[in-house]
Amino acid sequence: MAGERKRTKAEALAQDGALNPSPAKVRDPKFQDGGFFDPQDLVQVKYEMLRRVQVEKTSITDASDDYGVSRPTFYQAKSDFADAGIAGLVPKKRGPRGPNKLHGDVLAFVLERLSPGEPIRARELARLVKDEFGFDVHPRTIERAIRGKKTAP
Repeated sequence: MAGERKRTKAEALAQDGALNPSPAKVRDPKFQDGGFFDPQDLVQVKYEMLRRVQVEKTSITDASDDYGVSRPTFYQAKSDFADAGIAGLVPKKRGPRGPNKLHGDVLAFVLERLSPGEPIRARELARLVKDEFGFDVHPRTIERAIRGKKTAP
């Protein structure tokens, strides 16, 4: 397709969540020559760090320092790799995965009380949820959940 430019590796890594936020901290000489090893590739950096400890018997402290990560990060990478292999080193999306209180019956309850063309009245809906289900929900959570349902196919 004309006019489309190819994504750079850094753009692809960022989109996949695998862009190393601190590539300048990677001091291993293999990552300095601009060849195959890329300090921006967080998965590659973590894998090489683990390999260096396992195969070359480098201390965890030295490897963590050379690869620009903390020791807890090393241990987390080691555990993730043991659990899922190389795929375990790909960072997971952080934070909540959606409205945690507004699903199932609660979301249906809220949606039933909406009137097309009228304002959402999230504060009132929050009070109704509290009365009906016995827990507090922030009005903004209600607005987000409703917006998600309106834009869903």
